[in-house]
Amino acid sequence: MADSSRDLQQRLERALLGGPRRYTRLEVAKRAGVPEERSRRLWRALGFATVEDDEMVFTDADVEAMRIADGLVSSGLVAPGMEVAVTRALGQHLSRLAEWQVHMLWRLITENPELARSDRQVTRLVERLLPELERVQNYVWRRHLAAFAGRAFASPDEDLETRALVVGFVDMVGYTRFTREADEEELTQVLDGFESLATEVIAEHHGRVVKMIGDEVLFVTDTPADGAEIALTLAERTGEDGGLPAVRAGMATGRVLSRFGDVYGSVVNLAARLTSAARPGTVLVDRELAGELESLPQFDLRTRRPIAVRGYNRLRPSALRRAKDKPTGRFASSQQLAAEMLGLGDPAPPETPVPDDFPAGPRKRRRRR
Repeated sequence: MADSSRDLQQRLERALLGGPRRYTRLEVAKRAGVPEERSRRLWRALGFATVEDDEMVFTDADVEAMRIADGLVSSGLVAPGMEVAVTRALGQHLSRLAEWQVHMLWRLITENPELARSDRQVTRLVERLLPELERVQNYVWRRHLAAFAGRAFASPDEDLETRALVVGFVDMVGYTRFTREADEEELTQVLDGFESLATEVIAEHHGRVVKMIGDEVLFVTDTPADGAEIALTLAERTGEDGGLPAVRAGMATGRVLSRFGDVYGSVVNLAARLTSAARPGTVLVDRELAGELESLPQFDLRTRRPIAVRGYNRLRPSALRRAKDKPTGRFASSQQLAAEMLGLGDPAPPETPVPDDFPAGPRKRRRRR
């Protein structure tokens, strides 16, 4: 069985690489006209293991790819100092995509053994599937290019790398404990469900998924209202009634560094700290974002007492909720104040940090005697 698997792997490799391995790294560099040390850096940046100079592991496709990469630098599209960073980002993103696609292909072949009985059958299968995958990837890539290009050219004076954004984290509560108790099928269902819901809600409200990190999603939006809608909707559609563990969220706004699809800066760190301090089903926002949301009638903000989290000694967040019907007229504020003094209002308890494996769902409170 092991020999059969190795044979199948070799057949797939030949089909996927578009030909046999026939060149060493030094030969690739020479044929592509690229310095040897530079070819080594690019190969490592793509995420591939370092190979010895005399190992024959490269194909004609590698030579052509090296020529193309060199041409992009020569044309000025990629700055010489950014070549390795661009290559690294490309390798990291595409490696995850490739892993998922290989799992699909492997499952297809193992469930249909007749497909792997000969080199010709395997090659025929791969040659039929690869163009379809490439067309889908090309379509999605072009649609994202159009979306980002539209925003870039709409504001030509704005710095695309450092600009004001709303940054949000949403993570599932009790995920660590859940992974200890759930089997692989249950874990897959929960992760797929959360990822599907998060992707749908974020896209619906004009946001962008920066990355999914298991039980957590990091997203950004251009406007405070969109960010608030995303966080609140995810909180409302999870928990006991949503079929998924409850979530908690933290959001902050300010200037953010965008680099190769990821985001960095103090605003990102602040949003992460707020998430860790939120209770199940709660959305916490920083003071800056609260100030931008308070004028929007569809939202309600309640200032919380200062909390201490890593990197922030006295962080004063606000809890974000959907606004309820409020009294109007000249006595509106006095009615609300009187209701709160008499205990008739709906003040929420102050937020306190909770551990990652805090159980999903509401906690029962003991009555004082």
